[in-house]
Amino acid sequence: MADLAVSTPARNQAATQDRVLQILLGAALVLCLAKPVLPDFLIRLPEAWIPPLAEWLDYFFNVIVIDTLHINQMTRWFAEGPLEFMLGVTANLLEGKYRWPYMSDPLPWSSIAAVATVIGYYLGGWRMALLAGGTFLWTAMMGQWEITMQTLSVLAVAAPLGFLIGLVMGIAAWKWQAFDTAIKPLLAVMQTLPFYTYLLPAVIFFKVGPTAGAIATTIYATPPMILMTTIGLKKVPPEIVEAGKMAGSTRWQMLTRVFIPSARTEILVGVNQVIMLCLAMVVLTAFIGMPGLGGKLLAMMNSFKLGRSFEIGITIVLVAIMLDQLSKAWVVKLPEHHERGTPWYIRHKYVVLSVVVFVGFYVLAQFVDYFDEVGRRQSLSIGREMDQLIKGFLDIDVIQAITGGIRYVLNVWVLIPFRNALLWIPTSAFILLMVAFAWGVGGKRPAIYAAVFFTIIAFTGWWDRSVITLYSVISAVILSMFIGIPLGIVAARSAKWSKRMLIICDTAQTFPSFIYLLPAIMLFGVSDVTVVLSIVIFTMVPLTRYTIEGLRGVPAEMTEAADMSGATRRQKLLSVQLPLAMPTMAVGFNQAIMFAFFMVIIAAFIGTQDLGQELQRTLAGTDLGKNFVLGINVSLMALTFDMALSRWAAKRKQALGLG
Repeated sequence: MADLAVSTPARNQAATQDRVLQILLGAALVLCLAKPVLPDFLIRLPEAWIPPLAEWLDYFFNVIVIDTLHINQMTRWFAEGPLEFMLGVTANLLEGKYRWPYMSDPLPWSSIAAVATVIGYYLGGWRMALLAGGTFLWTAMMGQWEITMQTLSVLAVAAPLGFLIGLVMGIAAWKWQAFDTAIKPLLAVMQTLPFYTYLLPAVIFFKVGPTAGAIATTIYATPPMILMTTIGLKKVPPEIVEAGKMAGSTRWQMLTRVFIPSARTEILVGVNQVIMLCLAMVVLTAFIGMPGLGGKLLAMMNSFKLGRSFEIGITIVLVAIMLDQLSKAWVVKLPEHHERGTPWYIRHKYVVLSVVVFVGFYVLAQFVDYFDEVGRRQSLSIGREMDQLIKGFLDIDVIQAITGGIRYVLNVWVLIPFRNALLWIPTSAFILLMVAFAWGVGGKRPAIYAAVFFTIIAFTGWWDRSVITLYSVISAVILSMFIGIPLGIVAARSAKWSKRMLIICDTAQTFPSFIYLLPAIMLFGVSDVTVVLSIVIFTMVPLTRYTIEGLRGVPAEMTEAADMSGATRRQKLLSVQLPLAMPTMAVGFNQAIMFAFFMVIIAAFIGTQDLGQELQRTLAGTDLGKNFVLGINVSLMALTFDMALSRWAAKRKQALGLG
């Protein structure tokens, strides 16, 4: 009877949820069928109803922020003072820009590569040493040292700034609950805003050039540091806190010697995320004229010089993998302790070794030019030859027939009909469909947010562009599901292949998003198919990864019970493994959708008709209000899916007793 009493409310709740879902879907269907006789405002909001949000925001920024509060004077002072000084130091050391410390030439590539090798060995042994030293060796040998140093000189400033700001704000959020509550929605929006929304304010409020790139990069990379710092400090065991108090520690000593050391792992994970997001963003600042790897790659891709684009892409990937692996190794590296009286050169042997190899190669570079700088003529670059090779490959009749066939089928039979169908749906019906999705997946609260968010989008005046953006995202994620999930299922059948595939996924997740455009452009030129397929490649990674982790995480006793009951492999997969793996796989779905929204905005530079194209146009002027309105539209759509899927995963875990 007790079980019956418990299960009856649950059944009633499920029945109520199903009825509401049916009502929402039925109402949306009725509105679609009645479109010929619907009032115009139910099909698309009249222009007279659209409030001038962009103009209001422009007034706010131009009159209140700039003219009244003089924020731009403070930001320009910071940009032209402390920030310019820090960027000048790193640029002088790495590029030779004749600023303080006024070195006539940049540091030799061989000295930097040697120090990186020592750091790699200290953090992870010979493999890490080869990765660190080999990355810089490749960069120099391929004649890309200067543009790489342009990128790293900004990264060397933006990443520490992001770390410090994130650490301080994370401590504040841990210390004061009101601040934590207030900042969480802002962080959620910041993590879903398209990167263009960071670029234009940086250009307007800060000095154009590396300073704007550094500020945009820092702000973009700060949120995960705040979140990880807060999480780490909240997880410090009470017994450690009590021990610190009993030792008579002051509040400052408690923070610096108890809480922060105890939260070291989470804080260093935050550092890893800051570094990777900084690298991703500093590459994308090419859209505001930032020199470096991103700027060169953008120029080569615009010129359709795919061979040289491929070489630069390899460099970006190597730098990303190196920074990711070094920072991850730092997370697991435990501090070394020495006996009292150990000589300082033993306690700091790697510092001593770094100084020795740096000085050694610096002196060597004064006598052997090749160890100082590798000129274009001495480099091993084969970019031009690869250009010809790729063009020749793409000109093969069979390749053209295959790519042309794929492009035709996807465009004519799938993408264009799907896009037109979404655009045909009345706005009112579309909102109901999104509410129904959020209700069916996440429940009441996500459904309310979906209704509010998509109503706001309708009143911004950018409905059709938003729908086209959503069409690209949905199309790409569905296509990537057909590839990524089966790939994950097959790999999950053996521990060996699971490990190999997870390594591939981990590596692919370090690639800056620009890289995923290269294979799509190479094969399909510039078209909607290119946009969708670049998103497919980008979003396959989380889908494959979390499918493997979900299936491998299924308790062994559950699969053994299925085997003992005589279930076939297919029955075991469909009835036992996939249902239990779904909460973990939902994280992959969520990440795939977030990645898709991010990628569809980047793909705008090759020609689209969505919000990304309009966002890119704002960079040519000072339309800050329009920039924010467009960015918020993308963020609201992304947050709708994020809330629904996160809520579903949490409910599913609870139902399965997994947490």
